[in-house]
Amino acid sequence: MRIYLTFFLFCFFGSFNASAQYTETINSNRPGNSQGAFAVGPMVLQVEAGAKMGNDNHELLQTDTDLWGIDYAVRFGFLFEELEINLMGSYLNQTTNYVVGASTETSEIANFDSNAIGVKYLIYDPNKDAKEKKPNLYSWKANQRFDWSLLIPAVSIYAGANFSFGDNPYLYEGQSKFSPRAAVISQNNWGPWVLVLNAIADRIGDESPTYSGIVTLTHSFSPKFAMFGEFQTLISDIYSDEIARGGFAYLFHKNFQADISGLINFKDTPSRWQVAAGVSYRFDWHKQDQYLEAQDEL
Repeated sequence: MRIYLTFFLFCFFGSFNASAQYTETINSNRPGNSQGAFAVGPMVLQVEAGAKMGNDNHELLQTDTDLWGIDYAVRFGFLFEELEINLMGSYLNQTTNYVVGASTETSEIANFDSNAIGVKYLIYDPNKDAKEKKPNLYSWKANQRFDWSLLIPAVSIYAGANFSFGDNPYLYEGQSKFSPRAAVISQNNWGPWVLVLNAIADRIGDESPTYSGIVTLTHSFSPKFAMFGEFQTLISDIYSDEIARGGFAYLFHKNFQADISGLINFKDTPSRWQVAAGVSYRFDWHKQDQYLEAQDEL
């Protein structure tokens, strides 16, 4: 039953992503956990970062963990409109209380729980070289018919590598300090709505690889204010989970965005909640505008 529920949610539900390679306003992946299909654009350097805090409570192990951390991403577009190189990671501090006999003990660990460098490339854009859709002057019914081509997404591929240095307490037994990761990314732009899907294979070649699916749906209420909802499923021998996220973003300037968000999960081994706030800033040295044609709204 859980497998069918996961599949349904993955297909149905929905990061704030723009509808072109280079855009007039910043194209940020925050505050969601997915990547959009489009790159930031040539000669654009973008920094995305945020602080988070939360709690994990493990019912079976009887542990209670308070955490805080910093998520960050650095994205750079170069050579082609479709190409982006990025660095994504997270620093995490955890303080865990656990019962030993009749007393409660405390342990603390802190390190980079994730770091990955990778390349994303847009392999298909349904709007590129698309012909302008003209009304049928002879058929009202034809003009009212649903345009099924709107369901065709832009598609990117991502290839990268996880890396870690020194004695990292967040590495489980069997996990290497260097491991490949890959993803297929799709994105549909329907006027004020954006739907992003990520299918991710992580820690490829390790004893316990992780497979993940993320669906993000974003709605813009105005040119400056937007809301998102996101569902993620994680499948691994080490840690499997289903996570829901939601939040808001506000565009203060064409190169500056701020956001707030939160997450919960759907199990008690552990039960999780987090809140986060962050910013995205773009250094724009783009010389030649190469806009993609906007898609008609539904």
